[in-house]
Amino acid sequence: MKISKEISWKATGLSLIDMPDSLGRDIRALRKSRNLTLSVLAAKLGRSVGWMSQVERDLSEPSMREIKDLARAFDVPVQTLFGHAPAPEGEEGRIVRATARRPIGHRASGLAEELLSPDLTDDFEVVHSTFAPLARRDTSVSRPTQEVGYILSGTLDLTIEGTTHRLNPGDSFRIRGEPFFWVNPNNTPCIAIWVIAPPVY
Repeated sequence: MKISKEISWKATGLSLIDMPDSLGRDIRALRKSRNLTLSVLAAKLGRSVGWMSQVERDLSEPSMREIKDLARAFDVPVQTLFGHAPAPEGEEGRIVRATARRPIGHRASGLAEELLSPDLTDDFEVVHSTFAPLARRDTSVSRPTQEVGYILSGTLDLTIEGTTHRLNPGDSFRIRGEPFFWVNPNNTPCIAIWVIAPPVY
């Protein structure tokens, strides 16, 4: 199985280290989080429902072009679907080492995010968020989620439904679908742990 994966991905310049073992499960989780049926997603990709089903069950391996098409369909960066080292035997689905976090998000507006959850198949996802110095999101975002965050270091001005809250290390917050945006007002990074349910990446 691993030999065939290595051969099919060799032309992309990626290796087995780049391709998560949970690719099919992650694709299924992303599809369900966006309320897409197999037939709708397959139509977006110009592929058959049967092929889409095989990909989700890890019976068929999408090409790099198809991975990019999937990322566009889910509105996630390509790195969300690969880019983390496979866990050692006995740690799969349980442990995420600091050096093996998967980059997620679009890294826009000075925000870098990494997935702390082993994959995207839980009812929630845990994200390590780093807000660059003086970074800001000027337009509000509203998601059909419940979100809880905890500030590890730095300062974050978080505006939820028009009210701005200054958050410092040790502070936490909750967002229940309300529109929000953020600003890092300092010349130092702000680091937060963010829990989102259901997963959006």
